[in-house]
Amino acid sequence: MKITAAICLIFSLPLCAAPFNVRDFGAAGDGKTFDTTAIQKALDACQPGGGVVEFPAGTYLCQPLNLHSKTTVQLDIGAILQASTNQTDFLKTPGDWLKARSSDFIPFISGKDLMAVTFTGGGVIDGGGAVWWGEAEKARQVRPGYTLPRPNLLSLENCTHVLLENITLQNSPKFHFVPSDCEDVVVSNVTILAPEHAANTDAIDPSGRRILITKCTLDVGDDNVAIKAGRKISGHDFESEDITVTDCTFLHGHGMSIGSETAGGVRNVAVRNCTFENTENGLRIKSDLRRGGVVENISYENITMSNVVPAITFTCYYQNNSAGDAKSASPASATAGQHIPVYHNIRITNLTATCPKAAGLILGLPENCISNVLLENVNIIAAKGFEIRNAKGIQFKHSSVKVTQGPAYAAENADVEGLPPGN
Repeated sequence: MKITAAICLIFSLPLCAAPFNVRDFGAAGDGKTFDTTAIQKALDACQPGGGVVEFPAGTYLCQPLNLHSKTTVQLDIGAILQASTNQTDFLKTPGDWLKARSSDFIPFISGKDLMAVTFTGGGVIDGGGAVWWGEAEKARQVRPGYTLPRPNLLSLENCTHVLLENITLQNSPKFHFVPSDCEDVVVSNVTILAPEHAANTDAIDPSGRRILITKCTLDVGDDNVAIKAGRKISGHDFESEDITVTDCTFLHGHGMSIGSETAGGVRNVAVRNCTFENTENGLRIKSDLRRGGVVENISYENITMSNVVPAITFTCYYQNNSAGDAKSASPASATAGQHIPVYHNIRITNLTATCPKAAGLILGLPENCISNVLLENVNIIAAKGFEIRNAKGIQFKHSSVKVTQGPAYAAENADVEGLPPGN
């Protein structure tokens, strides 16, 4: 697949501009020889005017790489950019990786303060995660919910005009794609894969503004999508806003999440026309008194779920909502100085789900209820019912929850209108 006219316009490149072929810079592509130096030279050749770095079919074994602005990474069909399996290659300074902090690691591919970065072409970026996951799972067994520090696969910070299309990301040591505080990001027709029980292998963890995730297949060991907002951003009322997720397939993983980092605020999120199959958690908003922040103006529409546990989870007590989640205290009430999460103005329309366990949960704080949530044309078949606590302005329209065990609903300190018939 060759560079498109649209990408050329973004980069202000002439259509006749020849790509920088990594083999011309000395890359062997044999899966045995380290091609790091050759590939980095090809990436550096894009400066200052930009360019296309092409990977013909082959396996390119590599240590961490650094990107530049106005660069297209074109992984042709049959090309695999393969991360080194030597953990020390990802440390900023030599040492014991099992004693390192998150900040001590270098992502496999990274860029900061860039513009016009594209990944395309039909190929694969593989993080070699198997050499990392065993120790991560051991650490999680000792400390439930603990994330052992490891490098991410592809991390971009404070970048604009980012495009990922028609590629596969797989087997990241930790998170796969992390566009942090980025703007104008499109992720289209991307497949992200990791084993179901590979710890903390989130597919896409975006933060920033004007982000579109569309026509992707996400099958991983943790959050399929987790919108983040961990800190206040100067000049912005909300760290993450105007984010759309549409026409995606969620397979194994922990669902479509907002949080748990919400201190910077999240608003104007739309999730449409998505399917979930064998997913642990469907739609989830998660935070607690350590993270706080406002989450508002969230819409979910035309959602189909099969064998999902559970369909809906909106919780201000982030704990034990899925396997490996961090445990946190569940205080009876918030106290001064804590970071109170606020969720309001949430709409769910046209959702059908089958759940082998509970149908769902809406759990706010006693003194700061989750508010203004509409569930319209929501129909769930589950083993157990829907729990609503510390919530107000919860409205059901043309909806039903049918269960095989116990009551269809449990409500406490909750203002609920139009409660639909149960089983």
